[in-house]
Parts: sequence; C-alpha cells; structure tokens
Amino acid sequence: MEIKQIHQDFSVCRVEDYSLTNFDAEYCFIGKTDEEKSLVCITGDVPPNVIRREDGWKGFRIQGVLDFSLNGILSEIAALLADNGISIFAISTYNTDYILVKEDNYQKALDVLMNAGYEIVD
Repeated sequence: MEIKQIHQDFSVCRVEDYSLTNFDAEYCFIGKTDEEKSLVCITGDVPPNVIRREDGWKGFRIQGVLDFSLNGILSEIAALLADNGISIFAISTYNTDYILVKEDNYQKALDVLMNAGYEIVD
C-alpha cells in the first residue's frame, strides 16, 4: 500500500464559525458538533477568527480510493505509530484517510511505515 507525503504544514483549529474559512484552499477539513467547530487546514490558510490553534503538524495520506469494505487499514497504521511513540490526528474523507503527526515525528513516522512494508511516495 502506498503512503503519499503531503508537503505542507498543517494547523488544527477551533473556530468561532466558518465565515472566514477558505473552502477553495488545497486542504480544508471541517468538523462540526453541538459543542464545537473544528478546522484543519494549511497553516498559511488559518482564518483570523480562531479560538484556539495548534500548529506544527505534517501529513500524509493512504494513496488511492479505499473501498468501504476494507477493514483495519487506519487502525494498523495507528498501532504501528503508537508502538513507536508517535501520536496521530486522523482525518477520513470519502475516498481515503489522512494522518497528521507532529512535525518533529514526521520522518520517524514515515520510516516506521516504510519498515513495515508501506511504499512512501512523494
């Protein structure tokens, strides 16, 4: 299975609302519940109406379109990284899964996955 590196810096944010969010940005993930509005985006695209933010995330995705009948891909990656002391922030879309790790663990995470048999692509 291929892991595609994403050469961007990401921020995980809590926002007042989405009125200042650039939905046309290359990456923009939102999550809304009865308690909060969250946004994950490229650090340079963080809107001015953030309540809280955490910068310093790097990401990669599982390459290709994943069929909904596939089991355990994200959990396997999460377990491999957890076993090596690397925390993740996972985001799922219709097609695939994205995994963010803190910048200081990014290369280590890629090395762990490569050693486990994943192909890392640029």
